[in-house]
Amino acid sequence: MNKQYKLTKSGIAELEVELEQLKAQKPVIAERIKSARELGDLSENAEYSSAMQEKDSNDARTAEIEHILMNAEEISQPKKKDEVEMGNTVELTGTKGNKTFTIVGSVEADPLEGKVSNESPIGQALLGKKLGEKVEIKLPAGTTTYTIKSIK
Repeated sequence: MNKQYKLTKSGIAELEVELEQLKAQKPVIAERIKSARELGDLSENAEYSSAMQEKDSNDARTAEIEHILMNAEEISQPKKKDEVEMGNTVELTGTKGNKTFTIVGSVEADPLEGKVSNESPIGQALLGKKLGEKVEIKLPAGTTTYTIKSIK
């Protein structure tokens, strides 16, 4: 059985755009390979090696995205605004300042953008918590306590 990937609507759209860009690059890469082959001996042809690596990378990422999209489950817009679910954006307040996190699936997670996976320590600590509730987040750097200020 294939793993189901939980993605927001915008996460699915981003992957679809990336897939189209990768597919658009295939003819360009093929032309680079053709041009490099015309230079002669392939065993010492750096341009050919580079083009083949780019082709392999493009093919691998294309296959990965296609697999994810075939097994994607869209995270529906959360109906509750008083309890944290996947897809919610949660504002926290604590002694170390305010934080905002959006709970997404692991494929879409990007901590630098405030998108945390439902499988991460932060995501697991937040899921199921209610508005105004205190949340203890345990990370390798230590444990911090926050209060849920808003759930969107």
